[in-house]
Amino acid sequence: MRKEPRHQRLWALAFSVAAIVLSLAPVSNSLAAETLDTTRLVSVGGDVTEIVYALGEQDRLIARDTTSMYPEAAMKLPDIGYMRALSPEGILAMNPTAIIAIEGSGPPEALNVLKSASVPFETVPNAYTREGILAKIDRVGELLGQPDKAKALEEKVGADLDAAISDATKRPESERKRVLFILSMQGGKIMASGTGTAADGIIKLSGSVNAVGNFPGYKPLTDEAIVEAKPEVILMMNRGDGSGPGDEDLLKQPALALTPAAQNKAIIRMDGLHLLGFGPRTAGAVRALNAAIYGS
Repeated sequence: MRKEPRHQRLWALAFSVAAIVLSLAPVSNSLAAETLDTTRLVSVGGDVTEIVYALGEQDRLIARDTTSMYPEAAMKLPDIGYMRALSPEGILAMNPTAIIAIEGSGPPEALNVLKSASVPFETVPNAYTREGILAKIDRVGELLGQPDKAKALEEKVGADLDAAISDATKRPESERKRVLFILSMQGGKIMASGTGTAADGIIKLSGSVNAVGNFPGYKPLTDEAIVEAKPEVILMMNRGDGSGPGDEDLLKQPALALTPAAQNKAIIRMDGLHLLGFGPRTAGAVRALNAAIYGS
């Protein structure tokens, strides 16, 4: 019998090994999603919780994090803490069958404990764009085993976003106002939003300009940076509990007092979850912010 050349025997061996490895590989995300038990679900992230409700799958929820304040019915669920300061013991005490958390939840030590437990821990990608919102819906729908519901919701939310963004961005660039988003003010220092944040995303979707879009994330601004930014509008979250600086405190800040925003007392406060949630209601946030800035 004629022997096959050595190189052919080596290729055959390689293909055999590859076939064995593939047969032992973990199941794909879609298959894992189909087998994920979400009958006792803990949601982490206001946007995740809102999507679960929008999909009509809220009966699965047994607990939610502090940021999950919409819809109002979610407030009746047990609160397992702030999404960036999770207590694994408190979550596991709820005896969940699965945990779905927005990307960026933490701290890392808590996530390590949760991921090492016997309860599946799944994350949802977070991006502050139209596409990012639809990707969240798709991922949550996949994890809940409801791809058809997710597809229908994506189409509805996508169409609403397209209409809101189109209206907001019709304004010529020369007429777009410079907006300064202030996260906090402590010790007279302004903590403001640069790029890559939810605040930066919603400002852009609303047809406006981030006044300090020359650095990533949030950072405290010097007085010189505030004056040079020349914001025409100051945007803040309405926390609802009276915390944070009032309008008078803002207007008294020496550097802010020199800006067009302070001189015109152009200060806008909006519900934080609605404004920065980047969930199913974001089209409404785009419209509301655009109207608040431009008065139409």
